[in-house]
Amino acid sequence: MATNPSSDAVFDPPPPPATVSFRTVLFSMVVLWATYFVLTTLRSMVMDIELQFDLGWRRLVVTAFGVLLTLVLWLLLRLFDNRALWLKISAAIALALPVALLIGQVNYLVFKDMSSAIEQAYAQKNNLNLRRDESGNLLVDVPMRGVDASGQNSGQDTQSVIIEPAETYGDFWRKLLDVALGRYFLLLAWASTYFALLAGVQARASQAREEQFRSAAKAAELRSLRYQVNPHFLFNTLNSLSALVMTGKADRAEMMIQTISRFYRHSLANEPTADVALQDEFDLQKLYLDIETVRFPTRLVCVFDLPEDLEDARVPGMILQPLVENSVKYAVSAVSRKVTITIAAREEFDQLVITVGDDGPGVPQGAAHGFGIGLANVRDRLEARFGPEIGFSSTPVEGGYCTEIRIPLSRPLNQQTSRHA
Repeated sequence: MATNPSSDAVFDPPPPPATVSFRTVLFSMVVLWATYFVLTTLRSMVMDIELQFDLGWRRLVVTAFGVLLTLVLWLLLRLFDNRALWLKISAAIALALPVALLIGQVNYLVFKDMSSAIEQAYAQKNNLNLRRDESGNLLVDVPMRGVDASGQNSGQDTQSVIIEPAETYGDFWRKLLDVALGRYFLLLAWASTYFALLAGVQARASQAREEQFRSAAKAAELRSLRYQVNPHFLFNTLNSLSALVMTGKADRAEMMIQTISRFYRHSLANEPTADVALQDEFDLQKLYLDIETVRFPTRLVCVFDLPEDLEDARVPGMILQPLVENSVKYAVSAVSRKVTITIAAREEFDQLVITVGDDGPGVPQGAAHGFGIGLANVRDRLEARFGPEIGFSSTPVEGGYCTEIRIPLSRPLNQQTSRHA
């Protein structure tokens, strides 16, 4: 990881470019040239060419050289892995040709001494007299019957007939090009396979990066929403503390400071985007309401209802804070009578249902702006964490106001395992 000395930001190095593994590349080459070896061997056997063993091991040598030279082609094509497709294709067309010519030359050198052996084997099989003259022409002796001047049979004679002229320099290049063009097609076929493999690897790498960016964006969104809670709460608590100090209630101010300290130590203990146990979330809200009880010692009544089997359920940290703040601000502080704030949890059809309600006056006139910000914060955090299928309702009810959250019920993995054991 690299750090910028001029700031506290920490930057991760860019990921390496996506490439096809050497094992995959080598496997594709071996499969291609093994297919070539099998097909050419079968063709030779079908044509009933003699000396199959001698041809076979030579063909195997050419196949091994083919794999090695295809590796050279791959090393060159790797330079174009991150270029445009048309440039990759152009590079394959251009670079495969000299490699194919090299393979053709290897093929010529390996099989060069087999021509005369095949000719002699063919001659013996068919009882022919094949030979080459001093110029390199391939001759066959054909029996001829001689006739004298009187038309009488004078006995049997032979005549040499050229069935294959001596190889010229032009013939050599034509044969070399014929073999090279065949191998050229093989190399282009392999290059197409390689580009397909590379496209698959790059697509998977791109998808992985997209998932990583999406996860990072989601975490940033959750962190931003979480941090929106703390300044708002800090503003309210400092105002309350100021009021206690100004009215000379030092003991209650000291108690409030200690509770605030415990509250922030508790709330900052967790990573902003992490889920926490529902028991911890309830404890955090108890601390908050303890702080508010200092302000409203005779008007605030708190009720917590958390079944024991839901204490380990996971929820986003401080998700209840804006809802409890709304109840204090728009229910407790708005009236002079006692107001009960109830925080409860229950399980319904594999869903965790959490309610925050009060028996205050509902939504006071003119309070919609600040009231809605807290609700929107909670809803946005839940949607960012669980998706749009979460259940969220906040509405006045008979005798007060109630907000209900429905999210998937999840527990730590070890707890889930023990429950199903």
